[in-house]
Amino acid sequence: MVKTEIGYTTPERITVRGKDLANELLGQVDFVDMMLMTIFGHLPSAAEKTMVNHILVTACDHGLTPSAMSARLTYLGAPEAMQAAVAAGLLGAGSVFLGTTQNCAEILAAGGAGLAPEAPQEEVDAAARALMAASREKKQPIYGIGHPIHIDGDPRVPTLRRLARELGYYGKHWRLMEAVQRVFLQDKGKNLPMNAVGAVGAIICDMGLDPMIARGLMLVGRAGGLVAHLYEERQDPIGQQLWDLVLAQDPRNVAPAR
Repeated sequence: MVKTEIGYTTPERITVRGKDLANELLGQVDFVDMMLMTIFGHLPSAAEKTMVNHILVTACDHGLTPSAMSARLTYLGAPEAMQAAVAAGLLGAGSVFLGTTQNCAEILAAGGAGLAPEAPQEEVDAAARALMAASREKKQPIYGIGHPIHIDGDPRVPTLRRLARELGYYGKHWRLMEAVQRVFLQDKGKNLPMNAVGAVGAIICDMGLDPMIARGLMLVGRAGGLVAHLYEERQDPIGQQLWDLVLAQDPRNVAPAR
C-alpha cells in the first residue's frame, strides 16, 4: 500500500497528522504551528515557533535578488502562470544564493559533532580550523562568512544572535560559527564578518534540526517575498526594463517577438 503519515482525505473529513483539519486545526492554530506540526508530527514549543517565525522573516525578501528577478522575468513571459514565476524564483535557491543555509548547517553540524556544549574556547577554535581545512580539502566554500554588500557586518546577525540567546538557541554551533570568523581573520588576515547564512545555520543546529530544514524555511519565507514581487510587477512592472538592459548589452540581441 502506498501511503503517507502526513495526512489523508475521506468523503467526510481531512486529517493532517492525526488531527481533523476542519474541527481541530482550522481556527485553532496559525500557519507556523501548522507547518511545523505537518513536518515533525507535533506542535512546536513556544520557543521553537518564535525562532522559526524570526527565520521566516529573515528570508522573506532582500530586494532585486536573482530569485526575484527570475520570478519577474518569468512572469513577463507567462503572466497567466504565477505559480511558474514563483517556482522560477525558488529554483535558484542553490549553493550560491538562499540554499547556502543548508550547506552552512551541514558543515557546522559535522564540525561541532565532537564539541561539548561548554567546550573551552581553544577547543572551539581548533574545531573551526578543522572545519576550514575540511572545506578546503573538499574544495567547497566556507559558508556563513562575508557578504558582497554588508562588508562591515551583516545587520541581521546581531538581532538573530540576541533572539537566539533569548530563546535558548545560542549553543556550541553559534560559538563554532563565531570562531570560524575569528580564526579566518587570525590565520588569513581577512575580516569576513558572519552573515545571516551563518547565523541561521547555527540556529538550526542549536535547535537540533536537520540541516535540510534550513533550506526549507528559506524557501517558505522567500515564497512570500516572491508573491510580493509578482504583485508589484502586475501593478508597476519592471520586467521589461530588466530584459531591455540585457538587450542593450550586446548589439547581436534583437527585440523578442511579441
